[in-house]
Amino acid sequence: MSNPVPRDIAIRARNVTLTLGTRAAPTTILKGIDLDIVAGTSVAILGPSGSGKSSLMAILSGLERATAGEVHVAGVNYADLDEDGLAKARRGRVGIVLQAFHLLPTMTALENVAVPLELAGADDAFARAADELKAVGLGHRTTHYPVQLSGGEQQRVAIARAVAGAPSILFADEPTGNLDGATSGTIVDLLFERRQAAGATLVIITHDPALAARCDRVLTMRDGLIVSDSAA
Repeated sequence: MSNPVPRDIAIRARNVTLTLGTRAAPTTILKGIDLDIVAGTSVAILGPSGSGKSSLMAILSGLERATAGEVHVAGVNYADLDEDGLAKARRGRVGIVLQAFHLLPTMTALENVAVPLELAGADDAFARAADELKAVGLGHRTTHYPVQLSGGEQQRVAIARAVAGAPSILFADEPTGNLDGATSGTIVDLLFERRQAAGATLVIITHDPALAARCDRVLTMRDGLIVSDSAA
């Protein structure tokens, strides 16, 4: 039996491994990750492509299952949950912003933010969605579809969707990867602003040392391992 996780630890990983492929030809992506992240802090995870950083985020956010090891996030032991349980555990606890936006093309900006809230049982989903879109500067674009929005505007919608449920932990995987330099700076400012407003723990996957330097702590990964851990 594992030891209880202290309340000030938002994320705890112990000996987390991830192996993909077939039994005859396995590929080990993560090679025994140990990690504690204190609630309310911001953490950047740096590393080259293929280092395992996006796979680690997928496991910590509940989008992927670890092959072995323990993962505790926001007071929940992922090992105790099936796929439906993981989905329910993410609601209200975890918000995710991805590089590719992943907005539903047949829904307006307002619907893209409100529908996940409705699925989580919120009675005031559309009002909350409208407020969050206003907070990210898109109060005038609520009825627009993703194809009618710029890349930066689509990422604003994605941030609004991620934080509208008031998650305790916010994950962002290369949130500026598809944006130009000027837009990237605006989106990063917005991400940190909305994270602070929500009081959430923030974990960012990035290639950008300048973005990492804005975080309280910087981890560097290589070949499926954390090879350095320092304050920014």
